[in-house]
Amino acid sequence: MPDEIDIYTDGACKGNPGPGGWGALLRWRGHEKELFGGEALTTNNRMELTAVIRALESLRRAAKIVVHTDSQYVQKGISEWLRSWKARGWKTADRKPVKNEDLWRELDALVARHEIHWRWVRGHSGHPENERADALANRGVDSVRRGSAPEVGA
Repeated sequence: MPDEIDIYTDGACKGNPGPGGWGALLRWRGHEKELFGGEALTTNNRMELTAVIRALESLRRAAKIVVHTDSQYVQKGISEWLRSWKARGWKTADRKPVKNEDLWRELDALVARHEIHWRWVRGHSGHPENERADALANRGVDSVRRGSAPEVGA
């Protein structure tokens, strides 16, 4: 896996549920790519997951990746909880259905193609790449509010 890629992601939601957006900044070999999009009625957690999914979908080949997220839901979900959810038939420890199962399944399939390390960063703490991902996610929200949301922006 020759390519090493840093991916910074964030989700945003105005109301929960409400109009939401997701953003991702990808960096590799001195290059950058920005992605964003939104949905009219969603939740913050769905947008956090969507940001990672869309970033991974944009990759053409297997890679060594570091995903930087300010979402403990995403970081812990993929690193700690996913294996147990799958073993229990997509149920939580208290036997309730896993929320956002559709997105977790999609993420699980994408992760299998890559070597990924997951890093949690504190949101809104001045981390430059996280701030850029946040701005992209908010562009996604704004595009939904204007009624002209692209699925993916660049």
